[in-house]
Amino acid sequence: MSRRHRAEKREINPDPKFGDTTVTKFMNSIMYDGKKSVAESIVYGAFDVVENKTRENPIEVFHAAIENVMPQVEVRSRRVGGATYQVPVEVRTERRQALAIRWLITAARNRNETTMVDRLSGELLDAANNRGTAVKKREDTHRMADANRAFSHYRW
Repeated sequence: MSRRHRAEKREINPDPKFGDTTVTKFMNSIMYDGKKSVAESIVYGAFDVVENKTRENPIEVFHAAIENVMPQVEVRSRRVGGATYQVPVEVRTERRQALAIRWLITAARNRNETTMVDRLSGELLDAANNRGTAVKKREDTHRMADANRAFSHYRW
């Protein structure tokens, strides 16, 4: 990590089908070994499955899922006089989105369906309906922050 200045943010182009930058970030997170076309087919395939199951716009379902998984607060370790405290802090907007994307993909990869398209579509539908592993992860994070509210005066 550079101490001189903060790294500048790269510009992310919107995805070709829906023109949405969040979908592009999601695709880039799914991608392994630079295989963008594989990631693209997984995401678009999952969107097709979501559209067939719900008869709704898959982008709206996707954004609802992301919104339901985004954490408001998280705990960060803070060392004070030899003791380490878990201090609850609010999460920046960019980090909220990054965490939501990461949790959704991790939860989808850990599901039991046969193909990644089925796993991802299932997790997106669950998250959009406020259930599933990714939403549980957000709830656990909030619960942990709530339990450590007593240490919030150590915030920096």
